[in-house]
Amino acid sequence: MTLAGFLLRFYNLAGNSLWLDEAATLTFARQSLLGIWGGSTAGGEFNPPLFYWLEHGMLFFGESEFVLRFLPPALFGVLTIPVIYYIGSEFRDRNVGLIAAALLTFSPFHIFYSQEARAYAPPMLFFFSFALLFYVRANRSNETRSWALFGFFSAIAFWMHFYAIVPVAVLVLHALVTRVGEIRKDVRNVRSPPILALAAFIVATLPPLLIVTFNLFMARTSSTPPTFGMQGLDVIHMTLSQISGGFSDFIMVPFLLLFLLGVAYTWREDRNEALLLVFMMVLPLAASLILSSRMPMIPRHLIFLLPIYFIGIASAYPGLHALVRDRRAVYLAITLVFLVSAPFLATYYTTLQKNDWRGFSMELGEMTGEGDLVVMLPSYMAQPLDYYYSNATDGTIELGGRQPGRISRRSGTGIQNSVRSTS
Repeated sequence: MTLAGFLLRFYNLAGNSLWLDEAATLTFARQSLLGIWGGSTAGGEFNPPLFYWLEHGMLFFGESEFVLRFLPPALFGVLTIPVIYYIGSEFRDRNVGLIAAALLTFSPFHIFYSQEARAYAPPMLFFFSFALLFYVRANRSNETRSWALFGFFSAIAFWMHFYAIVPVAVLVLHALVTRVGEIRKDVRNVRSPPILALAAFIVATLPPLLIVTFNLFMARTSSTPPTFGMQGLDVIHMTLSQISGGFSDFIMVPFLLLFLLGVAYTWREDRNEALLLVFMMVLPLAASLILSSRMPMIPRHLIFLLPIYFIGIASAYPGLHALVRDRRAVYLAITLVFLVSAPFLATYYTTLQKNDWRGFSMELGEMTGEGDLVVMLPSYMAQPLDYYYSNATDGTIELGGRQPGRISRRSGTGIQNSVRSTS
């Protein structure tokens, strides 16, 4: 399945042109390591620096679409598959691990974002999956090493994307709730290994990142309501629809029913683990619904739901086994997962999935002549355009609108000065 995941995520990796956010990734990655922190993250960019640091290192191999999408998105996306297997095996047994890994392998949602050079998807999910693995292990064994590793990998996920704080907080809450009896007996039990995990998280995130995160959160939530993204119940509906892989209720409803069945089977075996499934699905969705009125909320920000969602679905496999009464029921489940994803896979690699800036720049070059004006509104759209189009080569003058009545004159790739529009 890991090999299949590799083929599905690396095939036609450079087929789609870079879209706006990916072009912004390149802009940030071109800065120095200190520049990424000081000029971007600390300067107001709503993403931590780790992803850009990794992309900065990848620029040694060039600036092609393939290079930008290679290490953090595609490779981390592939490596998450065996991690999900181990989480499922630790959570229940090998069969749950296999089915959960298959669900991730053929997940349209995960494949799509594994081919996008942004931090909010597979890069963050990869490290959070490790955090979840060690949390499940620590919750069973109460081993100090596992608690410490849970805190460490939670911090790395947070360095990759700020929204990782939500599932990490839910896991800490679950640890406290499931140990409330111990704490009632002796309040000193609150200083148990989960606190070690929290300490490891704080140390690994360092005060500067926590301060920057707080300031960015206040700036994002205290401003005007978001002008893009989803609000209200649409956040929950679209997230569940997309992580189910079918992008339709026809696929989402059976997946949700299987998840609920998996929760029921888990409840019979271990109520704490069943509570983990419920906490990790319900609380992040509820938090996202509330925050959606103050900050942009998009399903890809909740990609961390995939491991727990797929493990919950995989935990329903005893029902399939009882239905077919065959020890090979797990392989039948894997086959069904593939068949559900097949319609998506049949068209994904032959249809453009992102804005076609490559094709647009070619058309622009054909319709313009020397001395023509090319005006970009808003001006930041020049980032994906200039990746493919050169006004210096084409002999045009590129202008970027900054605000009503003002434009920025561009020659080659640099903004030289600002002039007032007289049109």
